[in-house]
Amino acid sequence: MFAAPVAPVAAHYLLVFLLQVSILLLLALLLGRLATRFGMPAVVGELCTGVLLGPSLLDHVAPGVADWLLPKDAGQFHLLDAVGQIGVLLLVGITGTEINFALVRRRGATAARVSIGGFIVPLGLGVATGYLLPASFLADEGDRTVFALFLGVAMCVSAIPVIAKTLMDMNLMHRNVGQLILSAGMVDDVFGWLMLSVVSAMATTGLRVQQVGLSLLYLLVVIGFAAFIGRPLVRSALRLAARSAEAGPIVATTVVIVLLGAAATHAMGLEAVFGAFVAGILIGMCGRTIRDQTAIPGAVDAPIRDRVRSGVDLGRLAPLRTVVLGVLAPLFFATAGLRMDLTALGDPVVLAAAIVVLLIAILGKFAGAYIGARASRLTRWEALALGSGMNARGVIEVIVAMVGLQLGVLSTAAYTVIVLVAIVTSLMAPPALRFTMRRVEHTAEEQLRQRTPGEPDEDRPVVQGVQSEDR
Repeated sequence: MFAAPVAPVAAHYLLVFLLQVSILLLLALLLGRLATRFGMPAVVGELCTGVLLGPSLLDHVAPGVADWLLPKDAGQFHLLDAVGQIGVLLLVGITGTEINFALVRRRGATAARVSIGGFIVPLGLGVATGYLLPASFLADEGDRTVFALFLGVAMCVSAIPVIAKTLMDMNLMHRNVGQLILSAGMVDDVFGWLMLSVVSAMATTGLRVQQVGLSLLYLLVVIGFAAFIGRPLVRSALRLAARSAEAGPIVATTVVIVLLGAAATHAMGLEAVFGAFVAGILIGMCGRTIRDQTAIPGAVDAPIRDRVRSGVDLGRLAPLRTVVLGVLAPLFFATAGLRMDLTALGDPVVLAAAIVVLLIAILGKFAGAYIGARASRLTRWEALALGSGMNARGVIEVIVAMVGLQLGVLSTAAYTVIVLVAIVTSLMAPPALRFTMRRVEHTAEEQLRQRTPGEPDEDRPVVQGVQSEDR
């Protein structure tokens, strides 16, 4: 006897799903464009899509429409979640391709001190705050220590896409401070993903020493495999795919590598986005064609411009970036907004906690970056500029918050507060940078680096998918 085939998605489920995707994507596009028109990151408008259609507004204004379009049915909502998960994994993978370790090495000890300060201080303050917040911020039966660690991770990350776009828009990429912000932010993000993976494992397996030790061992296995086995495998796969003149094979290969990386870490009990991030780093290291010493426009050692490290041109991934950043990522953020409930801020306790968490997030990142910068003998205004740039949390903190909610670590109130921190800090970064950089001397070396207007900027260190959309 043959087993009966699995029944397809019910007609009504499919109809509702198609309408959900269409409406969410349309509103995300419109609100994202509106946000950028007012100088805000596109992610702000995309999150507002979910806020408008979710429990914050539509549930109160038109509950009948809300119940039909976004029913509180797990199976229906999981269809949206599946699309959102693919989107966020590919988004994280694309971000990983742009981690430029050559830039970090060039900035040396200064970048290390700034990144360490900008990571440890907000991490410590976030953990301490997690122990002091009311129990209502924990999910049902949530562990206080895991919650505190999760909040600490959310406080210490920076958003490389937002930072890179801000620096480019403000013409600060050639400045010493701009390079330090980017390189220190990269280091922070790498350690942030490591911490997220470990804390996520704690959330699923508990705080038993044996399980935590096993998670750390898995973490080392992933890093070792990526460094010694994964890198040549990825290089070979990309070279094979690049033989085709069409972009399709290399795009498909990249997607497979990122998703397999996510599946591998997920199977180990680590967070799937960590595997996607590691896979993206491998693709970037093996695939990009860059000039060894000229990732920064007009670098001082530009005569070495002709020494090229060969690899697959990642410019061929442009179709993937377009789909991810134009379709899948907005859908993810709109879905993330659906889980926000701004009416929770009507509770004085939640509102007070939100203000406290926001202040600690801002002060922690500023203080950490300031301490690291002053330890490197930078001026006071240079140190404040570093804190201003690294303060942007953007997309990365939204992803951390979503992971915490899905794992049952965060309550809806805590999730809403963390996403608000991501939005506010991203909005703060440009004006704070503008204010502080006016007081930082423009050195002769920086002026030499700056290219003349209209000259092509082929070596610009950007997160390639966010040149037109600041997330």
